[in-house]
Amino acid sequence: MIEVEVHQQLRAFLRQQGEPDWPHYLTMARLVARALRLGRSALIQTVPTGSDRSHRLGYLAPLLLWPERSILVATERVQQRLLSVELPRLRQWMPTAKPIHQGDRWPESLSGRSFQGLLLATPEAWLRDRLLGETRFPDHIPTLIEGADDLEAWINQLRTVSLTPEDWESLRLACPLHSDLIRETRVQLTHAVFRHPANPYHCHRLEAEELEPLRSLLQHLEPSCLPQPWPRLQTTLGQADVLCWSDLDRDRGTQQISARSLTSAATLAPIWQRQPLVLLGEALDLAPDAAHFRQHLGLGEMTCVKFSPDRHTSQIQLYTPERLPLPNTPHYQAALLNELRRLLTLSNTVPGPAVLVVDDVPLKSRVGSILAAEFGSRVQVERTCLDENSILISGLDFWIAHQDVLPAPQMLVIATLPFPTLEHPLVAGRVAYYKRQREDWFRNYLLPQCLSNLQRAIAPPANPKASSPCSTPVSCTAATANKSSAPSALPRALTTSTPSCSNPEACPALKQPRIPGKRSHTGYPSLLLEPSSVLLLINYRAYVLKS
Repeated sequence: MIEVEVHQQLRAFLRQQGEPDWPHYLTMARLVARALRLGRSALIQTVPTGSDRSHRLGYLAPLLLWPERSILVATERVQQRLLSVELPRLRQWMPTAKPIHQGDRWPESLSGRSFQGLLLATPEAWLRDRLLGETRFPDHIPTLIEGADDLEAWINQLRTVSLTPEDWESLRLACPLHSDLIRETRVQLTHAVFRHPANPYHCHRLEAEELEPLRSLLQHLEPSCLPQPWPRLQTTLGQADVLCWSDLDRDRGTQQISARSLTSAATLAPIWQRQPLVLLGEALDLAPDAAHFRQHLGLGEMTCVKFSPDRHTSQIQLYTPERLPLPNTPHYQAALLNELRRLLTLSNTVPGPAVLVVDDVPLKSRVGSILAAEFGSRVQVERTCLDENSILISGLDFWIAHQDVLPAPQMLVIATLPFPTLEHPLVAGRVAYYKRQREDWFRNYLLPQCLSNLQRAIAPPANPKASSPCSTPVSCTAATANKSSAPSALPRALTTSTPSCSNPEACPALKQPRIPGKRSHTGYPSLLLEPSSVLLLINYRAYVLKS
């Protein structure tokens, strides 16, 4: 049985390499091997404790020992690391000569025999084949998707149809008899977009009446003469629930109209049924069975496992600022800046950069300007080239996307809970869709997104050589109201049994030297803290909803 062989081979490999950093290697290896053997889909939520995401050994071993064909879907960055680090180590140890290919389609038959190896494909290539029906990958091949936290974002990116100025020109050339109508429609859309007030996100949601000229144009044109992406746009606009928006550059006077369908589960369900799937992610859902995640993406019954960190390791110190104003009041900026000045001054003697995550776009700009005037060139706004004493100010998306290449921070500050802001037109469009469906838009969209973003933001750094010298992480929850007034899901996810302190001067994390080999995290499995000093300036009173 492959589970036994994988267990024995990987255990011997880990013993030969020394003490493993992650305690769930063998369990994950057996789960993946079982999914390959039975052809039954599985969903595994990992909470990595190794700074290099070394849990990948747990699924690479069964993929190499599996005698039949398989597909590993991972980003190019992950593929480069696998090919240069993990795979060479495993192939030197394990008795397997399984071929490994990279590509955007299944390899052609060699010498009359079909390819029976492991194919590494990017999410864009594999999902494009499944969503657009390109038939580049055969069905019924066991497929493992690494980084499933971004699965919905990848799908939305591929399902989005955008019209650039070049697309309008190609349409005019393809339909010369309707040049005047095309030009008039484009002018009407431009006027409609520029009537929207400016916002920090440089995009505007388009209502149905604003899109009427575009729909009318498509009805007058012959479908057979439409160049891409116009046929895809026509199909998308013909669906029931569609989100349309315009990305606008007011300085240059250019715009790009985009549209995508909001219905996911019903259209995605047939895609997942075409092959056995193993989904790997770090913060897919709070529940071990990932019921909300599976329902949202149309995933059926799966073997679901959620690994948790060891609760018996070192606890963290919680710093809780007192009497912070609400984040949607004009007093919050001054209070936040006072806290940041004090914390940055206290952490001056601790090596390593400080990271301030401010997801509110106007607030991020103001905080960056004010701190740059006080701390000079130490302050960097969304840049990856950092010195040892730099102060990085970034949005949540930038931090999550680049934390793998950034040095481990000695202090991480999150100014507010990372809820998607309703001020963003795309977020407002999704909330409006949930309201039309009579669904709980807070618990089905905002809350899961917030908790997933929070866990990913405080995930362990991916650069082990850049780990900072402190030993005890610091979690700071700015609860300005009684915690009992918050929604029931928030205290369970955000509070722990670890001790807290209201005075940052007394927090050991800002003083103690690093203890070699010692790890620290919260008592709650979904909120794993690995940076040596993690500071969360969280204020959730503004998001309390009355039942």
